[in-house]
Amino acid sequence: MFLKKSYLFIWAIASMITMAHCSRSTSSPTPEPPKPTPTNDVEVWLTKGDQSVKLQKQNTILGFTTNSNSYQNIQIDESQTYQTVDGFGYTLTGGSVEVINSLTAARKQELLQELFGSNANSISINYLRLSIGASDLNSSVFSYNDLPAGETDPTLSKFSLEKDRPLIDLLKQILAINPNIKIMATPWSAPLWIKDNGSSMGGSLKEEYFGVYAQYFVKYITAMKNEGITIDAITPQNEPLNLKNNPSMVMTAEKQAEFIRKHLGPAFKTANISTKIVAFDHNCDTPYYPIAVLSDKEANPYIDGTAFHLYDGFITALGDIKATFPTKNIYFTEQWTSSTGDFGGDLKWHLKNVIIGSMRNWSKIALEWNLANNSQFKPHTEGGCTMCKGAITINSSENFERNVGYYIIAHASKFVPQNSVRIASSQSGNLNNVAFKRADGKIVLIVENDGGAPETFNIKINGKIATTSLDAGAVATYIF
Repeated sequence: MFLKKSYLFIWAIASMITMAHCSRSTSSPTPEPPKPTPTNDVEVWLTKGDQSVKLQKQNTILGFTTNSNSYQNIQIDESQTYQTVDGFGYTLTGGSVEVINSLTAARKQELLQELFGSNANSISINYLRLSIGASDLNSSVFSYNDLPAGETDPTLSKFSLEKDRPLIDLLKQILAINPNIKIMATPWSAPLWIKDNGSSMGGSLKEEYFGVYAQYFVKYITAMKNEGITIDAITPQNEPLNLKNNPSMVMTAEKQAEFIRKHLGPAFKTANISTKIVAFDHNCDTPYYPIAVLSDKEANPYIDGTAFHLYDGFITALGDIKATFPTKNIYFTEQWTSSTGDFGGDLKWHLKNVIIGSMRNWSKIALEWNLANNSQFKPHTEGGCTMCKGAITINSSENFERNVGYYIIAHASKFVPQNSVRIASSQSGNLNNVAFKRADGKIVLIVENDGGAPETFNIKINGKIATTSLDAGAVATYIF
C-alpha cells in the first residue's frame, strides 16, 4: 500500500514537470520590436548632363534624421528671406508662334498644356517676354505703325496690332490655361520713321519724337489690355547698346533716362497705366548704364528696376546694382542656347548662372531666350540670329522635341510658383544652389554639381539632415 501511494505521488510530480516543460516549449517567444519604416521626406527630380536622365522623379527614399556625419552641408535657413519670385520662362517670339501653330490642333494643345498647365507632366511656365513689334526671331521686320518712306504719323492714327494677331491669339490660348502668367514686353526697334537713320538696324530715336514714342507704348499696353492681355512690365529698349541685330536701335543711358523722365513716365501717369518701367535690358558687363539711369533723380521714381542679359560680364553685377539701389527690383530677361552647344555644358552653365546665379543675386525672374523654332533654327529675320536654339524644336506637324533650354527652366518653373520667396542656403564647394519657400509651406532646393566627380552632401534644416549625392554635371530639385 505504501509503495503504491509512493508511486502515485512520484507519477503526479513527474506529470506536473512534464506539463510545465511542454508549456514552456510551446509558448511564443517575446517578439522583437518592429524596425522603423524609412520615411520619404524629400521629393527629388533629376537631370544628368549625359542625358541618361531628364527631369525624372527619383524613387529613392530620402528622409531627415538627427544623426550626424562628416559630409558637407547645404544649410537652409527659412527665417532669412530675400526677393519674391515672379516666375520662370522664355520669350514668346513671333517665330515661336509660327512654328507652334504649325502643329496639328491636338499636338498643339498637348504642347501648350505641357508648357503652361499644372498637370503632372506640365512644367508650369509662369512668365513670358514679348517683343513690341518684331524681334530678330520673327520671319520679317515690322512695327505697329509702319508707313511708306517719307510719311509720318505723329498722332499714331495708323497704329495697329494686326501684324501680331497670331501671337495675340496664341497668348489668349495660353492665358486660358494659366491666367496668372506675367508678361514683360520690349521693343527691338521703334517705327522707322521716328529713327534718325530710317533703318531697322541701329540708329536712334529722333529727339522730336520722344513724346510720340511714349504714346506708342501707351497705345500698345492699352490695345493689349483690350485684347484681354495685361502687360506687367516693359523695358524701353532691348539691348540698347546693340546696333548690329535686325531689328535693333541704340539708346544711350543718358537718352533712356531722359525718355523715362520727360516722356514715358509722365505718359504712363497721365494714362493711369500701372505697367512697370524696367530700365536697361542688356549685358552685365556695362553696369554704368543702369547706374546712370537710376541715378537720374527725376527718372528714378518712375522706374521699378533693371533688367539684364549675360552674354558678357558676370552675374554678380545684378547683386551689385541691388546693393547700390536696394529699393529697385532686378530682372534677368534673356540668355540663349546655341545650335552648336553641348547639352551637358549648357545644362551646367545655365543652371549655375541663369537660374541659381540670377536668383542668388536678387532677380525676380529667370528667362531663357526663344521658346520654339524649327529644325533649321528658323524663323528669323534677315540678319537675325541663325544659331539660336529654342527650348522646343518643332520637327513636323505631329512631332516636337525638348532641348536643353526646356530642362534648364523646368527645374525651377515646375516647382517654384509665383510668389515663392527665396530663402538662405549656404554654398558648399562645387554645389551651386538656391532655395525657396512656397506659399504652401514647402521648401524647394535646386542644386547643380559643377565639379568633375559625384558629391555627397547633407540638406540641413532645423537641426536635421537628409544625406544624398549628385553626379558630376547633374542638377536636382529637392522638394520637402
